[in-house]
Amino acid sequence: MNPALWISKTGLDAQTKDIAVISNNLANASTVGFKKSRAVFEDLLYQNINQPGGRTADDSEAPSGLMLGAGTKVVATQKIHTQGDMLTTDNALDLMIQGEGFFEILLADGSSAYSRNGQFALDSEGNMVTPGAGYILQPQITIPDNALSVVVSQDGEVSVTVQGQAEPAVVGQINTVNFVNPTGLQPIGQNLYTETAVSGAPQQGVPGLEGFGMVLQGSLETSNVNTTEELVNLIETQRVYEMNSKVISAVDEMLSYINQQL
Repeated sequence: MNPALWISKTGLDAQTKDIAVISNNLANASTVGFKKSRAVFEDLLYQNINQPGGRTADDSEAPSGLMLGAGTKVVATQKIHTQGDMLTTDNALDLMIQGEGFFEILLADGSSAYSRNGQFALDSEGNMVTPGAGYILQPQITIPDNALSVVVSQDGEVSVTVQGQAEPAVVGQINTVNFVNPTGLQPIGQNLYTETAVSGAPQQGVPGLEGFGMVLQGSLETSNVNTTEELVNLIETQRVYEMNSKVISAVDEMLSYINQQL
């Protein structure tokens, strides 16, 4: 069997996965706090027919070898944690991290997850929670029922104005969490990430201090997906897929010719 058939097949498989990554980026172009991904390709093992530097005579050696590749594969997808654009909403519970860091979220099983999505709401007890599943923000922030307004400072301090009190009352402190390798976090859906062995341990700190991003109230971080860039990537991937298909067609014609002539 002609090895070009199998090599082109690996190219088709790899480009199919790349299109899946690109389509997920485009599908989440309007998802708050979403970070785009990219596929990482790697060439497969080589068949060494002639080793580089092999002896060709008593006093000479081959300057290069004869090595045939076996194709390619997608070995990883990397999250690109660049800053998204700012969307001003004027909603007191909409928060954005300007810079590095994540909000810490308490999951139903008691474990922690991390998110760049600052679209928070209040549950029946006044706790700040995620809008979808209602997971509680950590450290827990509870807004009193009689609060007239909520103010979140850039360093994460949460204060409320209560009817009958002249001075605002501090009700909590929002901290952000950093990781040595954010790309190593595992996305689990719902705009959440979980810690892995390669992400490093979570490092909690006060927003705006020691490299932690500031918290901006009344704003949200949009997706960092550039739709124009993704469409160009999609066109390029389609063309590579077509070229691999043409190789398969060409090999098929060669084999057909041999079968007819011999």
